Amino acid sequence: MTGAITSIWRHPIKSHGRESLDDVTLIPGQTMPGDRVWAVAHEASKADGSEWVPCANFSRGAKAPQLMAISARLEGDTVTLSHPKQPDLSFDPDTQQDMFLNWVTPLMPADRAASARIIRAPGRGMTDSDFPSISLCNMASHRAVEQKLGQNLSINRWRGNIWFDGLPLWEEFDWPGRDIRIGETLLRVRERITRCLATTANPETGERDADTLGALRAWEHQDFGVYAEVIEGGKIEIGNKVEVI
Repeated sequence: MTGAITSIWRHPIKSHGRESLDDVTLIPGQTMPGDRVWAVAHEASKADGSEWVPCANFSRGAKAPQLMAISARLEGDTVTLSHPKQPDLSFDPDTQQDMFLNWVTPLMPADRAASARIIRAPGRGMTDSDFPSISLCNMASHRAVEQKLGQNLSINRWRGNIWFDGLPLWEEFDWPGRDIRIGETLLRVRERITRCLATTANPETGERDADTLGALRAWEHQDFGVYAEVIEGGKIEIGNKVEVI
């Protein structure tokens, strides 16, 4: 039984925008190129860019739902961010942080720690997992959540990297410990992804409008998608088969 890739996404700045891709070349042991290259540490964070740290150190959609409505474009060292309540911003995250902090401040709740600085993780993207991961998400599982809630949902609530269709719902939860062939690549699935309040916010408006976590608990879990590591690199593109080895 095989599925096929329906979309590919990267998130240049963790929790601050998504960008769709037609294809990408994966690298063994690395996150998706251009994905979570930067992260935004808040004023209570001890993150300094010297090592990977958990997501609680960063400004993110779970605490600031308006961040979920950001879209992004990465070109070279320049990131362009768009949001329905803000003018577009093009800047270099390494050298023009003040521009970004001024832009994002109106999107942050007053009762949360303010965004303070942009950092990189050495040699990897700042994924939520403590290993460089790529997330795989199942369209059938997404449709099941939509049906449970009785409303249409954007897949961007889940902030996944690789979306596939053609396989049964929750099929991906049988994959940890198994290898997946996609295009020229081989990925080893490591673990399920436990979800947070970020998924309750609408990626078009930044407003919380769906009890996604309640829907997931109907299946007696709070998980959606799986994390995998790249074992063999190469190019993947929309339409590639997704095959469990």
